Formats: sequence, structure tokens, C-alpha cells
Amino acid sequence: MAETVTPAVDNPPPASTRRERTGWYVYDWANSAFQTTVITVFLGPFLTTVAELAAGCAIDADSCDGHVYPLGIKVAAGSYYPYLISLSVFLTVFVLPVVGAVADRSLHKKRLLAAAAFTGAGATIGFLFVTGERYLLGGALFLVANIAFGAAVVVYNSFLPQLGGPDERDAISSRGWAIGYLGGGLLLALNLVAVTVLSEDGNPQRTLDLARWSIVSAGVWWAAFTLVPLRWLREHPTAEALRGGGGNVLTDGFRQLGRTLREIKAYPLTLFFLLAFLVYNDGIQTVITLASQYGTEELRLEQDTLIVTILLVQFLAFGGALTLGALARRIGAWKTVLLSLVLWTAVIVGAFRLPAEAPLPFMLLGGAIGLVLGGSQALSRSLFSQLIPAGKEGEYYGFYEISDKGTSWLGPLAFGLVFQLTSSYRVGLVSLLIFFVVGFALLAAVPIRRAIVAAGNTPPRVL
Repeated sequence: MAETVTPAVDNPPPASTRRERTGWYVYDWANSAFQTTVITVFLGPFLTTVAELAAGCAIDADSCDGHVYPLGIKVAAGSYYPYLISLSVFLTVFVLPVVGAVADRSLHKKRLLAAAAFTGAGATIGFLFVTGERYLLGGALFLVANIAFGAAVVVYNSFLPQLGGPDERDAISSRGWAIGYLGGGLLLALNLVAVTVLSEDGNPQRTLDLARWSIVSAGVWWAAFTLVPLRWLREHPTAEALRGGGGNVLTDGFRQLGRTLREIKAYPLTLFFLLAFLVYNDGIQTVITLASQYGTEELRLEQDTLIVTILLVQFLAFGGALTLGALARRIGAWKTVLLSLVLWTAVIVGAFRLPAEAPLPFMLLGGAIGLVLGGSQALSRSLFSQLIPAGKEGEYYGFYEISDKGTSWLGPLAFGLVFQLTSSYRVGLVSLLIFFVVGFALLAAVPIRRAIVAAGNTPPRVL
């Protein structure tokens, strides 16, 4: 897209050091353990089993009614965890923009990162006490941990525009994602080895205890490695924070959020990018979420195959993020993300054609997902950093995280409805093509150079 527009503001690249950037990368290494070990693998089966114990189904399946009653509400034990996810997403929508606004007004943004990260890690470590039938404690800890996880990501992402100029952010963001996948994959591999070696046939309580300790290990990992960015990152207070003179950042943050919500219509191209991201990222998240179910139910694959594939995705995503980051330096982040959506479309078509009971093709497809996954997410993050008005990084990344998490039910809903109508997981999977096709069309329609200039930023040399 050739547009000759003079930048509104010629912002010099922020002064940052290699040590500071490394500290930023390490936080991705720290928090990815929660996403992989807790969310992707262990927490769902663990909390569901605890809820079934509370319902009495794990002891006497014939006499139990299969329900638990949190706050007096009748809930099927198998639905407890999905409902918790929905509730956490709902609450996150309200929390993240406020956290972002407070971060922009604060002179001590690292303290906010520490508060959110240690709150989430502490709640995760608290699963040590989720024993027996304590499903309510487990649900409360998950809500705190998941909301704190999202809040910390908002603060963490808001450092990105301050770590490099327009031509450096794609590489910085890609390295962060890559290191995150490596760290998350390493802890997950260690936990899976421990579960495999220490589990005992015919002893479900042993398996439950190992899952609980795996969850706890993710909290310890998260907290321990968060100490590195807190040590190495530097404060880069915004001009608004400096003018605020250290007043009440919470009340000032609410006021600023209100002003931003009223003023955001002045940046329609930034909003249009968020709409595109909302659509195609929903497709990405749905593929990640439902891949195991597709492999189990439609392709009739063993659990060992799924575990190996999950690890394959994690470690190949490390290389994929760096590869697409390198490609972005040659053709630009916008074109690279568009290319990644074409590759995602090919992944969906390939998944539709996979034969049943064939582990190798499924693993190869998992490898393809890993290669395209990290790059599409990392470059979307860095591309959005170019569309944020200076001094409002936290607020806008709050909206970005809402687009990332707040609509993650659309893809699963489409998949579920199509499966209900057709009784075919393959047709349900193909229904996800619309997210990538529409997302591609919307992103391609964004005049990206003009959008960057409209936000008051200097476009990178290559787009």
C-alpha cells in the first residue's frame, strides 16, 4: 500500500539497553508457564475431577446427581470449569482497561507489574490447598490468577513502545514471544515427565496430586522469573504521569479512561485494526483450544500423541516467532501477518483432510501450527504498538487484551453450533475458515501507514 503521508510527529527511538530488553523478554518466559502448564493441560481436568468429587460422582457414580452448588446455583460438575472461564473473561473485560489507564498515570509501572504478577502467581501456588472436595477454593483461585495474568500482560505490553523505535519493535516483540514459548514448553515438558514417571496405574488420587503439584510449579516459576524484569526494566513514565505529580493514580486512571473512551473515536483506523485482530485472533485461539478435542474425538488419537503434539507446538513456535520476525524486517509486519493468515487457512484445510488414527500427520500439522502461531501473535502485538497515541500505551493494550480474550467464545460457539447441526467435527472445524478469511479482508483494508501517522507516530521504513 503506497501512501505518501508526512508523519504527524517524528518520535525518536526510545533509549533502552540490551539488559532492559532482556528483562522484558524474561517476563514472557515467566508467565507462559501459567498459560501452558495450567490453562492448556492440567487445570481443566483437575478442577473437573475436584468438582466431581464434591458431587459424589467420583465415589458412587450411580447415586450422585452430577451437580455442585456454588453460591446455591446448580451447576453440572463437568460444566464448572467452562463456566469459570466465561466468568473470568467477563470480569477481565472490565478490569484490563482500568489497569492500563492506571499504568499510564503511574510513575512506578514496575510496581503494578509486580502486584499483578505476584498476585497471579500467589493464587496459582494456592492450588496446593485445593484438596478433597474444595472446588470453590479452586474456582476462586483460578479467577484471581487468570484476571491477574491478563492485568500483568497489559502492563508488560505497555513497555514495548518504550523499548525500541518503529523499526525495532517487530524484532523485540518476536523475541519475547519466542522466549515465552520456550520457557512455557520447558516447564510443561518437565511436568509431563514427572507425571509419566511418578503416576501409578489404578491410583487416580496419585494422578490428581501430581496435577496439583504441576499447577503449583507454574506459580513458583512465574513468581521466581518475574524478579528478573523487575530488576532489569527501567521506569519510563509518560508525560501525563510526570504532570500528575504522583497524585492518586487510581482515581486519575479512571478519569483518564473516561476521557480516552470519549476520544478514541478520533482514531478510527486503530479501532478498525482492533476489529480485524478480534476476528482473526478468535480463529487462532479456537484452533488452539479445540485441537485436542478434534484429535481425540474425530481422529481417535491416543493421549500420548496429543501430549507430544502440544510440546511440538510449543518448541516450534519458538523458531516460528523468530522466523516470521525476520521476514517482517524484509517485507514488513503488516504483510507478514497477512501471509500468516493465509497459512492459517491452509492449516484448517489440512486439518479437515487428516486421516483418522494416524498420529504422524497430526503431529506434522501441529508443527505447522507452531511455526505460524508465534509469529502471527508477536507481530500483531508490535504492529498495534505503532497505532497507539503516545502516553496511552497501557490503556490501548488494555483494549487489545480485551480483543484477545473478551471474545474468545465466538469461535467455539460457531464450532459447537455447526457440530450440533452436522454431528461432524470436520465440518465444525471448516466453519472456522470464516474467521481467517474475514480477518484477512479486514486487515488488508487497513491503510496501515496512514493509521500509524493518524496516531501521531512515525511509520517504520518497511511496512
